[in-house]
Amino acid sequence: MALTGRGRKAGGVGRPGKPNPVDVHVGGRVRLRRTLLGMSQEKLGEALGLTFQQVQKYERGANRIGASRLYDLSRVLDVPVSFFFDDMALESDQGARAAALAESAGPSYEADPMAKRETLELVRAYYKVSNPAVRKRLFELAKALASSDSEKS
Repeated sequence: MALTGRGRKAGGVGRPGKPNPVDVHVGGRVRLRRTLLGMSQEKLGEALGLTFQQVQKYERGANRIGASRLYDLSRVLDVPVSFFFDDMALESDQGARAAALAESAGPSYEADPMAKRETLELVRAYYKVSNPAVRKRLFELAKALASSDSEKS
């Protein structure tokens, strides 16, 4: 098989010039864990001996993460290597459908709310609430607010 401009075999997963869906998934998991830890791209880069630009490329899936780098990431982010592949089978099935939906829906298509920075910051703030009773009441409040909004629609 011939190699594409991105160093991937022609006919492989993904389209020429587009990041491989596995690389995008793994990069998204790196971003998720880094954000949940409250770590900047610069700090992660420093811990790995990389620039923040390289971390950005990894997180977007623009650059593939090699095995040794994945091991280093798991150590720095304090997760098992398998963390980076969690939910991948489910996402790959849904990813094809989501991509088709995005193309057909046009600009009104909204990205997964779990990938938004606001969501990650909210989750991090929620888990900083040390009192379990307060945290439970906060959770119930959020559910009640969401329920009342959906009833109005």
